[in-house]
Formats: sequence, structure tokens, C-alpha cells
Amino acid sequence: MAATKPKGSTRSSQATSSRVWLYSLLLTIQYGVQPLISKRCIRREVIVTSSVVACEAVKVICALILIAREGGLKRSLKEWTLVGSLTASGLPAAIYALQNSLLQISYKNLDSLTFSMLNQTKLFFTALFTYIILGQKQSIQQIGALFLLIMAAVLLSIGEGSSKSSTSSDPDQILFNGIIPILVASVLSGLASALCQWASQVKKHTSYMMTVEMSVVGSLCLLASTFQSPDGEAIRQHGFFYGWTPLTLIPVIVNAVGGILVGLVTSYAGGVRKGFVIVSALLVTALLQFMFDGKPPSPYCLVAFPLVVTSISIYQKYPYRIKKKES
Repeated sequence: MAATKPKGSTRSSQATSSRVWLYSLLLTIQYGVQPLISKRCIRREVIVTSSVVACEAVKVICALILIAREGGLKRSLKEWTLVGSLTASGLPAAIYALQNSLLQISYKNLDSLTFSMLNQTKLFFTALFTYIILGQKQSIQQIGALFLLIMAAVLLSIGEGSSKSSTSSDPDQILFNGIIPILVASVLSGLASALCQWASQVKKHTSYMMTVEMSVVGSLCLLASTFQSPDGEAIRQHGFFYGWTPLTLIPVIVNAVGGILVGLVTSYAGGVRKGFVIVSALLVTALLQFMFDGKPPSPYCLVAFPLVVTSISIYQKYPYRIKKKES
């Protein structure tokens, strides 16, 4: 006779499933609208460092609120040490700070759909650095999917770099201020993701505390760089919030909340659900770009789009499985 599940267990499972769907829906919307609202709400005069630091500050506030809501704030503060924090979060924080700056530059020089698809190359670099640092292997299907993703990225780079119908009339500006920054950001994202996974497995850091630590350390690194950077000179001349409008807060807050949602979706549903979120977000971006910009995707995007969707779908569907040795 089969054992019946307790009612409490069933209700808990249903509540968790509802949370997963809610977090996935919100993350899909955030991924899809982020490029469009950033382009519309952040003026070119806005200093990149100021928007990145503001986003990190919002992340810290959100993470602390969530930790306090779960009742673990006092315990987390009691167990926190400076050495442990720098060991687990210091290097990833500095990498993510640089990555965010590159993404802010790329936002302004690529159309939204091209940006979203090129941004998916971080999956390849995440797999590469995860293998190098943690020894995590990939299945044959996953390796094939990653090559499909690189093919799509190369196609977009060649096509958008030589196209005169892009958002900018200068192909060099598209290449050096749009395509190259986001590809470098993808490499940095892969390295930082592998380091964060190492910290989570070896140092046993919670995702919320890592968010707080990395945001604080990353902001300090950015502020330290302002002593010699062009952004620092601009801040000293015009002020930290130069070029800001009330609308600038929208993409800053949305981007920060998206960082929290990534941790929640991964925690509750794992990487498979996150892969479906990314694919859905690409469709949302394409639809919104057509609705609000009034232009369909370029021919290069139309060719690369199914490659990106197929590669991510295959990668999530066929994970690496350890073969059982015959006894």
C-alpha cells in the first residue's frame, strides 16, 4: 500500500511551486526589459560609475531586508569575519564591478536584442571556468550547444559591426564600444560565477551575504578607481549624480532587484528553470523592441536568434551524467 503524503508537505510543495513561478516570471520580465529601459532612462551624460555604485547600494539594501525577514541578520553578523569575506567575495566583487561598467557602456551602443543575445555567451565562459576551477565536466550535447552559442555571437559581431542600419552610424563605435565590451563582460561573468560557486561550496557562504559582501567590495573598488579614471574626473567636475533624472532610478532599481531574483530562482528551482527564463527573456526583448522601437530584428538577429535559443535549450536539457562503473 502506497504511503500518503502529509497535507502539510503537499501545501509546502504547492507554496514553493507558486514562489518559483512568481520569481521566474519576474526575472523573465526583468531580463527582457532591462536593455530597453536602460537605453531610454539613462542619459548618455550619466557617469557610468555613479549608476553602477547606486545599483550595488540598492542590492545591499534588498539583500539585508531579505536576510532580516528570514530572521538570520543577527546570526549572519555574528558569524561574519573580514578575512572570510575578502577570501570568498573579494575577487568576484572586483570582477563583477568591472563587468557592470562594461555592460553600462555596451547598453548605449547596441540594439536591445543584439545585446541580450551576445550577453548569453557568458554561459560558455561560465562552463569553461567552472571546469578549470571546480573540475565540473560538460556532456557532449552541452559542448555542442556552447559551440552553437559562439557561432551566434560571431555572426552577430560580424553582422552588427559592418551593418549601417544599427543604432549608431559608426561601425567602429558599435565594435569597440558595443560588441567588445559585452564580450569581455561575458568572460568576466564566467570567471566570477565560477569563483562564486567555489565560495558557496567551499566557504559555505549564503547567496544573500555574498550579495552584500560583493556589492560593498565592488563599490569600494569602483570608488577607488575614480582617483585616476575619466569617470572620477567627471564626478569631481560635475558631481556624482550628473545627468541623472528621476527616470534614471528605474533601471538602477530594476537591475538590482534582478540580481536578487537570480539568486532566488537558482535557490528554489536550479539552473534548468533559469535557462528557460533566459530564453523567454530573449523573446520578451524582441517583442518589446518591435513594439516600442518600431523596427523588426535585423537579418543577422533573425539568423542568430534560433541558434541562441537552441543552444541554451540543449545545454539545460542534457546535463553531464556520471557513468556507473560495471561491478
